Amino acid sequence: MRSREYGPDLTPPWKKTAPAPEVPADPDLVVEEVTTGFCGAVIRCEKTAQGPTVTLEDRFGKHRVFPMEPRGFLLEGRVVTLVRPRQQTAARGPARTASGSVAVPGARARVARAGRIYVEGRHDAELVERVWGDDLRIEGVVVEYLEGIDDLPAIVRDFSPAPDARLGVLVDHLVPGSKESRIAAEVTDANVLVVGHPYIDVWEAVKPASVGIAGWPSVPHGQDWKKGVCRSLGWPENTGAAWQHILGRVRSYKDVEPALLGRVEELIDFVTG
Repeated sequence: MRSREYGPDLTPPWKKTAPAPEVPADPDLVVEEVTTGFCGAVIRCEKTAQGPTVTLEDRFGKHRVFPMEPRGFLLEGRVVTLVRPRQQTAARGPARTASGSVAVPGARARVARAGRIYVEGRHDAELVERVWGDDLRIEGVVVEYLEGIDDLPAIVRDFSPAPDARLGVLVDHLVPGSKESRIAAEVTDANVLVVGHPYIDVWEAVKPASVGIAGWPSVPHGQDWKKGVCRSLGWPENTGAAWQHILGRVRSYKDVEPALLGRVEELIDFVTG
């Protein structure tokens, strides 16, 4: 016997599953696969004989491939169906570097200037290279790291800055009353510019959303900050691996806090001025 209310489909309305919204699997979209709980950012989509697949990368850099099945993923807690990204048909503007500058196709690196930019550590140098590397090579500016600034006045004297050999220095946690601010105040040479950002470590200069976290955790004073961050976020206490994961999520200046962007641009202008 067929119900007039239900029509040919005998499933009661309250038992029917509503279709999930379709969401383009654009690069860097963070989703969770419903059956495994694997959470990661979209790396790529591919067409296979079995159907379209999506590759996700979790916060530790692990990759997993999943079929793009209906209702197969969670986006901000909501069930969705991932679909292949739409083709971009809009007219493109000029190509740009990771820093947002207009790219110069075929440009050769300039012979290195006498001027330099010093940063505190290797992670700082790698982040500057990731965002401003193309610009620095065109300008002939070399970035070196110091492994700390406790001896900054002596380092500046050894460098022998001059009008044609300017020195720019980027300092972590340059805030009033800090040890770093007291050291920076000892440098008074007109051919040296010392600027800094407010973050305890350059990790914090990467936007949390780009890393896939709600925010950078607060680490109690006296604890190793990087290891404390790893513990709070549930990451293995391997700071090198953690940094590679963070750095891998930086594609352009859009992934970096303005407080760092402005200071690096200021240093580049000073050294090349």
